[in-house]
Amino acid sequence: MRNPITFVLLGGVAGAASITVSAFGQQGQTVTPPKARYAMDVGTSSGFGAGGRAPSLGSILGGGGGGGSVVHELRLRLGSTLPPAGGAAKADHFFQPAAGLGPSVPLHWERQGTAPGEAEYQRPKGKLLIYWGCGERAGPGQPVVIDFARIAAGQVPPGLFSTNVPVDRGPMPTNSKTYGEWPNVTSSKQVTAQSSLIGEHRIAGTYSPEIKFALTQDYMPGLSARSVIAPSGAVNLSWNGIANATGYYAWAFGAKGMGERAPEEMVWWTSSAAKEFGGGLWDWLPPETVRRLIVSKVVMPPSQTSCIVPAEVRQAAPEFMMGNLFAYGPEANFVYPPRPANPRTPWNQEWTARVRYRSNTSFLVGGPDLSGLGGDEAASADSGSSAEPPKKKCKKRGLGGLGGLGGLGGAIGGALGGNKCE
Repeated sequence: MRNPITFVLLGGVAGAASITVSAFGQQGQTVTPPKARYAMDVGTSSGFGAGGRAPSLGSILGGGGGGGSVVHELRLRLGSTLPPAGGAAKADHFFQPAAGLGPSVPLHWERQGTAPGEAEYQRPKGKLLIYWGCGERAGPGQPVVIDFARIAAGQVPPGLFSTNVPVDRGPMPTNSKTYGEWPNVTSSKQVTAQSSLIGEHRIAGTYSPEIKFALTQDYMPGLSARSVIAPSGAVNLSWNGIANATGYYAWAFGAKGMGERAPEEMVWWTSSAAKEFGGGLWDWLPPETVRRLIVSKVVMPPSQTSCIVPAEVRQAAPEFMMGNLFAYGPEANFVYPPRPANPRTPWNQEWTARVRYRSNTSFLVGGPDLSGLGGDEAASADSGSSAEPPKKKCKKRGLGGLGGLGGLGGAIGGALGGNKCE
């Protein structure tokens, strides 16, 4: 098989690649979409609850790191327009030994029912105060106050959402005739601390052409976030810069009265200088999207390694605030066969593959570093063990606590009622 054409998207290279494709399209070249699309989401996480291991309360209050390690995350998804040949749908991703996953992992999918107790739902009560931007004081027009009772009645504040941050998750069961993913209910393998993705990768199965490509980019290093309360009441948030990061984005969530009852007033803050809460900010973002969001000041540039959380944010939730910092990374794209040089020759694509990278860490606003990293270790960390394979189920869409928090969009959706199945 001929080698696939490869695009590695890092800054300006991404724009050049997309312009080249557009230029050929303008010349009238016929392009047939691929029979199969493959996606690899490669993540690194640290801090509170990384890998499903929450730090003890004593370690947090005592100033200990708590997080303990950097954890690798790997999500694989194969979507095809073809039905399975010869019976059941079956596909595998074959790795190099350095991946630490054995010869291969199965790409499998089956619809999951609602888990016991998951169908129960309670509408969130009270109000949500929304702040945004880095600075000692909150900007004009803040906070935006969302009354969940009014949201449930259909009174959504105008201008709260936009489409500036598209959500592009690639192949899914809903846009594929045949679909498989990993982790799944049939495979309990875990990414090891020594895992590496460098080298050749092969995907073969009954519903897709054989896919082959090679990776030169490994898991991103771990992030280490520190937050210090200033005399003004603002919080100075800082982190170690990552060499291959394309941009950074932070958020924090807290509430008054974090007791047994659901709090009546919750607080949301984002580092975006614009009133932008797009759901895609929680995902793996391509470099060209990150670059555009940096221009609009929604995402912080890769040169920035600090942000001040306004004093009003912590004053609104003085007891507890949990935050997360994302470092978006590079992207590699592959397509086979390569585009014909002659624009009059149709380009009949067999398959495409996309690999996106991300690193994130959790932090307590005004609390200790929870990453378990420090100094040079934070700048170069690139190891850890993964979480248990996620089980797909219907989740409560509310804000009764930190668990299940899935972005501001999910919060508003929870106020409207119903469950979210992922």
